[in-house]
Amino acid sequence: MGSNVHRDYDDLNQPLVAESSPDVGSKVVEEDQEKKDQLTSRIWIETKKLWHIVGPAIFSRVVSYSMNVITQAFAGHLGEVELAAISIANTVIVGFNFGLLSYWVLGEQLGMASALETLCGQAFGAKRSHMLGIYLQRSWIVLFVCCFLLLPVYVFTAPILKFLGQDDDVAESSGLVACWLIPLHFSFAFQFPLQRFLQSQLKTIVIAWVSLAGLIVNLLTSWLFVYVFDFGLVGAALSLDLSWWVLVFGLYGYVQCGGCPETWNGFSMEAFVGLWEFVKLSAASGVMLCLENWYYRILILMTGYLQNATLAVDALSVCMTINGWEMMIPLAFFAGTGVRVANELGGGNGKAAKFATQVSVAQSSLIGLFFCVLIVLLHDKIAYLFTTSSDVLAAVDKLSLLLAITILLNSVQPVLSGVAVGSGWQAFVAYINLGCYYIIGLPLGIVMGWVFDFGVMGIWGGMIFGGTAVQTVILAIIVMRCDWEKEAEKAKQRVNKWSRPDTEDKPEVQS
Repeated sequence: MGSNVHRDYDDLNQPLVAESSPDVGSKVVEEDQEKKDQLTSRIWIETKKLWHIVGPAIFSRVVSYSMNVITQAFAGHLGEVELAAISIANTVIVGFNFGLLSYWVLGEQLGMASALETLCGQAFGAKRSHMLGIYLQRSWIVLFVCCFLLLPVYVFTAPILKFLGQDDDVAESSGLVACWLIPLHFSFAFQFPLQRFLQSQLKTIVIAWVSLAGLIVNLLTSWLFVYVFDFGLVGAALSLDLSWWVLVFGLYGYVQCGGCPETWNGFSMEAFVGLWEFVKLSAASGVMLCLENWYYRILILMTGYLQNATLAVDALSVCMTINGWEMMIPLAFFAGTGVRVANELGGGNGKAAKFATQVSVAQSSLIGLFFCVLIVLLHDKIAYLFTTSSDVLAAVDKLSLLLAITILLNSVQPVLSGVAVGSGWQAFVAYINLGCYYIIGLPLGIVMGWVFDFGVMGIWGGMIFGGTAVQTVILAIIVMRCDWEKEAEKAKQRVNKWSRPDTEDKPEVQS
């Protein structure tokens, strides 16, 4: 009995949790540190892969944006009518068709182009390299036909603008410029597919160098045609035509001269096979991104019908220009994410596609947060880049918070759209965009702007919180609930469906 009591007493003094030996504890710490090191290494490797695409993409987009700004600047020195004409022709007419074709081409620059991005990215990841050149040619054919279908917009620009109430002098000048920009219009059919074709293979540096060459040509020819040869508006339009075709011939020259030996084997009649299926996938891509592109153009159009519209449009234009410049960064992440996700899914690696998505969203969000904070801190100074008008400065100051929120949301939403492109969800996301933007956001903007009389802040706020924010949340939920292994299997089936079954490729050596 006593011995039992003594034994129980000893048991009471034993620790509830057994102490681990120093060796065991040290081993646990080492394992934790090893996991952290592995995660850090994975993040660094994925970051290098991502920025191999994102870095040159940012540069090339900023250059393309700058070419239009440079042309408008030269035209602005000719007179107010000339500036208005080149701005309307370049921003409204070319911008409309640019959005349709570029989004059609791939899915970001963007639309029909989005289909090419999905197919090329997944085929490259699956080592079906021979099909990339076929997809490229199919995209050229489809977009070239679309360019012909869109020609009436250029030819009848003047009467269209007069019908919309534009001043006759500006409408006639804009119509003249639009006709001279037809060569630029046809360049889109070739340049956008070439960019996506090269991006999907991670050959992005060449895009940056060719873009730089195009910018130099734009500067030189703008000066020559406008000032030296005194061609006026026609000279400004010709400068843009030449600059964009420099991009086309530069990229095609790289491809044709051996830059892509595994993916470009010359022209093939196979490009004419399966065109209808390609058109359907391309159309879904175009709708997905055009709904978004036109959404913000409607914002500016609606603002023009407010009281004191000139001031409202001026202030909103300043904000949209700042947003447009910053938007080049998330659009580059759009392209990078689409390529990375498509490559990994095409290679059957769903987990890697998920990890690529997480890294891309995190990095783009951090950059967006930085610019968001910068706008908040400089809320009363950002408009000095464009104007010294006290009224416009005050109006932009009031809109600065909405601008900051827009920039933050746009740092996430394009990345999620890139995931959709890489995964081939374009048709599904098109319905989401339609519902969020035009069934929720646009009516809410109208109500806030006119019914509650909040003016431009109400229109913009309603469209941002009702449209963009809701769309971002829905896309985030879809991505978080995604079965990545199932998506990898779908990608495999898509590649098999669109590829020649009797040809096997060697793994491509990436440069």
